[in-house]
Amino acid sequence: MDGGTTQRYSILQSLLLCSPLLLLLFIFYLYPLLNLFPESLYSEGKFSFEHYQHFFNISLYPKILLRTIKTSIFVTIICFITGYPLAYFLSEVKNPKIASLLLLFVILPLWTSTLVRTYSWVVLFQDNGIINRFLISIHLIKEPLKFLYTEFAVLVGMVHVLLPLMVLPIYSVLKNLDRNLIRAARNLGATNFWIFTLVIFPLSLPGVGAGVMFVFILSLGFYITPALLGGPRTMMISTLIDHQINRLLNWDFAAAISVMLLLTAVVLIIVFNRIVGLNKLYSE
Repeated sequence: MDGGTTQRYSILQSLLLCSPLLLLLFIFYLYPLLNLFPESLYSEGKFSFEHYQHFFNISLYPKILLRTIKTSIFVTIICFITGYPLAYFLSEVKNPKIASLLLLFVILPLWTSTLVRTYSWVVLFQDNGIINRFLISIHLIKEPLKFLYTEFAVLVGMVHVLLPLMVLPIYSVLKNLDRNLIRAARNLGATNFWIFTLVIFPLSLPGVGAGVMFVFILSLGFYITPALLGGPRTMMISTLIDHQINRLLNWDFAAAISVMLLLTAVVLIIVFNRIVGLNKLYSE
């Protein structure tokens, strides 16, 4: 058996092993997703772009889409700013037991329902919640502050839920860095600042890219947290889709909005890839 035949046999064997998963993905993910396009292009049984025209003719809908993109970008930035130092600190802990314990604290929120975690913020942020009662008790404020149903509450809740997805990929890359490169840079006279800037951070970019993509894509379609912590003025696109389906029973328009969200995500990923070069990051 020559090399080419062996390679083809290996590829065929891999496809056969993956076939159950691929079949499940096609049935429960790809097929419903493909049905969105024809569903969004028909109005009263006729081919039409009416739903897309309706989306852009009413200024509220593009504003909600832009608000969703803006919120997703802010959540991603906050997760990166807070998650990278945490991941770096975890990777530098020498004691394996302490490192495992700290990593457990990062992973632990993922074991709790998103709904439960979001309701905990409702308890904290409501007018008679813990935060307002504490601020009033120390005479810092006289009347309860408006935390709930604001953009601030949505940002805090989403960052709380998505932060582990930023920390874990970065931590994985930092933990497996070749420490000889750091020692070589230090032996050559580089300070800690330049070691981090020229060695550690560039080598951690694959983890950063993965974390950014995880957080940003999930933020675009986030539903539970914006629905519970946000109000009409902070409505995001997922809440709008739910409103069209469950309250107005307008499935065709909801499909059009879903397609708009999908295309927006694809375009933003392509732009991000052109700027950052994800394919280069993962090939290094």
